[in-house]
Amino acid sequence: MANGQNMSSRKSTRFLTFTAILVILAVLIAWVYYWTTGKEKTTDAELGLCGRDGWWEVHFTDPLNINDPDKLEGSIAEKLINKINNAQKAIHIASFEFNLTPVAEALIAAHKRGVEVLWVTDNEHGIGADEDEGHGQFEMLKESGIEVKADERTALMHNKFWIFDSQLVWTGSTNITKNGIFRNNNNVIVIKSPELAAIYEREFNEMWTGKFGPRSPSEVDDQTVNIKGTPVQVLFAAEDDVGKHLIPIIESAQKSIRFMAFSFTHDEMGEAVRKRAKDGVDVMGIFETRGSETKYSEMSAFYRAGIPVRQDGNSHTFHHKVFVIDEKIVITGSFNFSSNADKSNDENVIIITNGKIANQYLQEFERRWNEANEPAASDIVS
Repeated sequence: MANGQNMSSRKSTRFLTFTAILVILAVLIAWVYYWTTGKEKTTDAELGLCGRDGWWEVHFTDPLNINDPDKLEGSIAEKLINKINNAQKAIHIASFEFNLTPVAEALIAAHKRGVEVLWVTDNEHGIGADEDEGHGQFEMLKESGIEVKADERTALMHNKFWIFDSQLVWTGSTNITKNGIFRNNNNVIVIKSPELAAIYEREFNEMWTGKFGPRSPSEVDDQTVNIKGTPVQVLFAAEDDVGKHLIPIIESAQKSIRFMAFSFTHDEMGEAVRKRAKDGVDVMGIFETRGSETKYSEMSAFYRAGIPVRQDGNSHTFHHKVFVIDEKIVITGSFNFSSNADKSNDENVIIITNGKIANQYLQEFERRWNEANEPAASDIVS
């Protein structure tokens, strides 16, 4: 009897020991999973500088905390390099400026493994600036066999979009430069959609074959897609008369308008905003300080109309070009709210009706609003 009890006791002990080992292993696996896959997501969520939901990602620069070009961890540059490293077939780029060597190195590595890499840029601020101190990255690409073309005209090739494998579109306000990613306030939206990528590919191919500015063909009636229930519209300047398409969206606002603007000198868009404010829509906006006190800026007119406006608190550049309408419609891209952007430059605008994406941009608005400053009455132009 005693032997039976001892055997039963030993079995019970072994069972408890085995159970404890399983629990410890489960905890270890969960801990490893958290630190290898969940840490970045948790940090992003805590900071509010990133959002993602399956087919989309939104990222914002963080000049207060991520401001060293020699340390890519957590930066938009790191996220872009990850996309480059994952590309299998093609990377087509229409981007205004460039001076980040790690990105150039990632593109060269992609080219060497057989990925087609093509870049359209601005003749002055892209190719021309490549001779300046701290530049030379376009020359690196060309020496490796990557073809780079420029617009060769006075107006700007001001786009900032990347297309990966005809599946993924990266766009927003961010130039791939040290200032653009580590010093300025900017945004990036990444969308996985072959249909959307096809729209951007068509525009890229127009520029690649030398069609720039208002003379390039408009396909505006064929630039809307629906992605998992989210309507997405794309506009390209100058051929699509972007301002004329944005004004009705502004005029449709029923509850609120928030905007963040590097440059806001477009009179018709400004008038549309003021009319909605006059009709009771809650309007607030942030301007890049530089240029906002001139007679051309809409800031003074908004201020005189009683619209709450502020000048940015970044000692470098507030580079956003964003509207959020009724907490659900996001307008972003490379398009400054100006006549030059509307009538002369090559630009892209993406309009997305999605409350979750809008919430990401509203959080960014609140962060920037809290560090911005009210304009002095003496700086308001009569």
